[in-house]
Amino acid sequence: MRCQGDGTVNVTVRPAAVSFPLECLDSEVTTIHNQMDVAGAEDEGTVSVEAPTTVRWSMTVGRGKATAEEPPEPPTDT
Repeated sequence: MRCQGDGTVNVTVRPAAVSFPLECLDSEVTTIHNQMDVAGAEDEGTVSVEAPTTVRWSMTVGRGKATAEEPPEPPTDT
């Protein structure tokens, strides 16, 4: 996930009963990599994201065999 803006993004994965908060900063783009091994991941599920309007965010969700961690991308000036 990537986010920018002052606030907390809450991510929930159902029905796996997994949830976690991610802190975002106003002054920089934050990149966070989360990978988890969840029983029942082959079944249907839903990922929900709740974030304040002060936070811009994007996320990629995948399912399957775990992959190697990607290195963070260098910051860009915008």
